[in-house]
Amino acid sequence: MSELATIQVALSNETATAGLMADLALLIGPGDVITLSGDLGAGKTAAARAMIRYLAGDDSIEVPSPTFTLAQSYDLPALGVLHADLYRINGAAELEEIGLSPLPEGVVALIEWPERAPEALPRDRIEIALSHRPAFGSTARAAEIIGYGKAAAQVTRLKALREFIAGAGFMDARRRHMAGDASIRSYARLVRDDGVFILMNSPRRPDGPAIYDGKSYSAAVHLAEDVKPFVAIDKGLRERGFSAPAIYHGDLDAGFLITEDFGLESFVEGNPPNPISERYETAVDLLAALHRDRLPELLPLAPHITYAIPTFEIEAMLIEIGLMPEWYLPDRGIELADHSRAEFVALWRDLLGKATATAKTWMLRDFHSPNLIWLAERSGISRVGIIDFQDAVLGPAAYDLVSLLQDARVDIQEQLELALLTRYIKARHAADDGFDPATFAEIYAVMSAQRNTRLLGTFARLNRRDGKSQYLRHQPRIWSYLERSLAHPALSHLRDWYSANVPAPEA
Repeated sequence: MSELATIQVALSNETATAGLMADLALLIGPGDVITLSGDLGAGKTAAARAMIRYLAGDDSIEVPSPTFTLAQSYDLPALGVLHADLYRINGAAELEEIGLSPLPEGVVALIEWPERAPEALPRDRIEIALSHRPAFGSTARAAEIIGYGKAAAQVTRLKALREFIAGAGFMDARRRHMAGDASIRSYARLVRDDGVFILMNSPRRPDGPAIYDGKSYSAAVHLAEDVKPFVAIDKGLRERGFSAPAIYHGDLDAGFLITEDFGLESFVEGNPPNPISERYETAVDLLAALHRDRLPELLPLAPHITYAIPTFEIEAMLIEIGLMPEWYLPDRGIELADHSRAEFVALWRDLLGKATATAKTWMLRDFHSPNLIWLAERSGISRVGIIDFQDAVLGPAAYDLVSLLQDARVDIQEQLELALLTRYIKARHAADDGFDPATFAEIYAVMSAQRNTRLLGTFARLNRRDGKSQYLRHQPRIWSYLERSLAHPALSHLRDWYSANVPAPEA
């Protein structure tokens, strides 16, 4: 990738400026620096205000010019933002005196009048130079956007994103911010007179260190590397009558999609959130219907192109649960001895051998409340809108039921879990006399222990590596689910190992 990338954008009015800044907001993250330069009245503060309001999800939030305060901080749901104005600054030395050099870590910095202290700017940054275009109206502006160093890739992707949006006929659509998840994907709502649509930005996953037999973690555990698995599974679900979003426009190579918007009707209610039993029952019925039939392992993706769903083999499951001793135990002050680690792997290998010997199905992998939308206007299991399945693999049917009934973000009381588990087992047995409830219950416990062990490690890693401390609050809930599964007689030896080696998370 070039160390410099430049694009030119014509902005007819402030609405167009807001669209540009919203599009750029899809591509940035903590630590990014965006400078805004131009004459007085060129629209620097308007551009910064547009991005802050977009990230806040609130068009009415007050965003004053920081000309006199020099800097204003915003702790937004998406990420922190520092909005600075250097007009009254005379060099980098003054920035040090007021605590703006070096810039704060972990926030997006929007800096007006950067030319007042150019030596204080990082090499990796995005520059936006705004200028008047009086020939096209009093509100018209031109923006030259330059990406330096690592930011060159962001500017190049911004150009591709804008071309995709324009080609799909959505350039004039209003953008609304959507909360992201733990992935590298980002989303926005596109609002037009004919409806609301979802814009998905799904860049190719960057390669991590090859520490798992020459593979990165994501490759070793079969996480989607690009948007193609989402498209293939989406088509497969819709062809079988399940409610996955329609895809209206897509660029498979770039990783951009415009899809149907299922809305905001959740499967939980209240604060803290509680499951809506009727909706969970329908989701259980959906899984029973999905798992009832034999599903293909190869799916059409595009003309003459197919997608092979990967198998969730034992080694992938072991790598996932390995995150617990790698990330969670050190947080609790525990370092496993070699013999304890070997025993851990041996116990798991035996249990997972039993789980993987059962019939395989589409394992959507994150089938839980944040990824399910209630579609009240539809009927039956079609009322369950499924929006996250790009990491689907071929694996045990019990896994997705665990994901739903032991929701990492929602307290599912054990009585409700057992009632819903029984509902699923009855539905499967009614459709197939050969379905063995006892064997399924055992595999359910194994998959519960596997998933919750992995989540303890994953959330510890999100905190320590990525600075996402909000995930730690879910660890006590995950621990309670783990204790439920370890109570199964088939997991007695594993339960003894955890009792000896794994302390509970801090409350």
